[in-house]
Amino acid sequence: MASKPRKRSKISARAAMHAKRAQAPEINPCPPGPQGGQYKPLTDADIQQIYSTALKILAEIGMGDCPSALVEQALTKGALLNDRGRLCYPVSMVEEIIAGACKRFPFYGRDSRHDFEVGGDKVYFGTGGAAVQTLDLETHNYRAATLRDLYDFTRLADSLNNVSWFTRCCVATDVEDIHDLDINTAYALIKGTNKPVGTSFTLGSTVDPIVEMFDTVMGGPGKFSQRPCCKAHISPVISPLRYGEDAFDVAMAAVKHNMPLNNIIAAQSGATSPATLAGMLAATLAETLAALVMVNVFKPGYPMIFSNWPFVIDLRTGSFSGSGGEITLLNAASAQLSNWLGLPSGAASSMSDAKAVDAQMGLEKAMSSLGVGLAGCNMVYESSGMMASLLGASYEAMLIDDEMLSQVYRVLRGIEVNEETLGFSAIEEAVYGEGHFLGSQHTMDAMQRDYFWPSDLSDRQQPSAWEEGGSMDMWHRANVKVKEILASYDPQYVGGEEDRRIRARYRILLD
Repeated sequence: MASKPRKRSKISARAAMHAKRAQAPEINPCPPGPQGGQYKPLTDADIQQIYSTALKILAEIGMGDCPSALVEQALTKGALLNDRGRLCYPVSMVEEIIAGACKRFPFYGRDSRHDFEVGGDKVYFGTGGAAVQTLDLETHNYRAATLRDLYDFTRLADSLNNVSWFTRCCVATDVEDIHDLDINTAYALIKGTNKPVGTSFTLGSTVDPIVEMFDTVMGGPGKFSQRPCCKAHISPVISPLRYGEDAFDVAMAAVKHNMPLNNIIAAQSGATSPATLAGMLAATLAETLAALVMVNVFKPGYPMIFSNWPFVIDLRTGSFSGSGGEITLLNAASAQLSNWLGLPSGAASSMSDAKAVDAQMGLEKAMSSLGVGLAGCNMVYESSGMMASLLGASYEAMLIDDEMLSQVYRVLRGIEVNEETLGFSAIEEAVYGEGHFLGSQHTMDAMQRDYFWPSDLSDRQQPSAWEEGGSMDMWHRANVKVKEILASYDPQYVGGEEDRRIRARYRILLD
């Protein structure tokens, strides 16, 4: 009789142990913001050569198509016009601007829980892109992206832990008027998320009304400038080595409102930049420095993300290729260069060329995200949902990418080596006790602290259990989960009174 209670106690203890092991971790073992920089595709000598060549390009070849206001201001800061009318920046001028440039700044969410610091080599992944098509959830075919898609992508990203900020990933092709497009894009962002956001401005004239819209939802005039929760995405340089006047106008309008700038250089190898990887890095570094100069001659130390995104084209066809070893190398190297300069780094990854949510998508996204993350890129763009060489965006891919990024963050976090993690006492206890580590406190603590538990998207079942469950692949599982989220997740980030005021002031097209 005495043995029965012990047996029940042993069974109960085992059941309790299994129940505890089945619970989700109480802490996130792979949060955003781990330190990168472990991967260095360039040696110190390589960096010096690339940097010196970039400075030589700016000093001797210079920039064309310069807005007159920029020429006038830059000349007072030491710039020169060469005999071909190009604006040249002497080495001393560029290096003085680098020294005085903004190195770190806070990127605010409308909810302060989402604030994070831009700068250094902590790694954060977010969205980006300008896809004109959406992979339809029902038909699995591509169709034109709509304003409703943009809003749905925004609230989906709001529910995902690893999307640290949301930049519009698709273009509302059903909004034809340029002014309406900029206004409605910004409205979809503030309605769908309270994370930090980014948007593109087609014209400088749309900056003021959009800031006014942000002020409305943030509590009144001037509130946005106090906590700028949106950054302006501009492409101030048209490769090779020309300024874009519209982007310059947007930048100057954004500066008035303390809106951070994401100055993106997106040259294409062998087309608008040299085909050699080293030559492309030198040319695009020069162009990104030209964007830095453009802003800092007006307002030294202004918050700007140094976004050098070297893009690759398939030289056999001339089409853009968003994935592969070369684009991973280039963006990792550009992040390394930016970090070496001490400037907030931005680069791109996860721009899969795949059209379906398949193995090609998985291998391309994982390789580029891990490579650019390990290089220590501060802000990694395009990392969620982008497909078809940036022509398409996928809801399922965005959800799967969020899980992939947990794995990337786990790799970046690395291995903590200390007395507790080395586990001498745990080894001794197992050897002289049960003969295994299952159920020990050391193991339970490690499960919480050191291991990422995949969601239901990743399958770890036995084949028979997988078959009994319908033999679903990841695309199918993600499709089901996205529909559940979009059907139930309805954040109310714009209050009724604020919404009425915005709709009375602007032509809002989202129902």
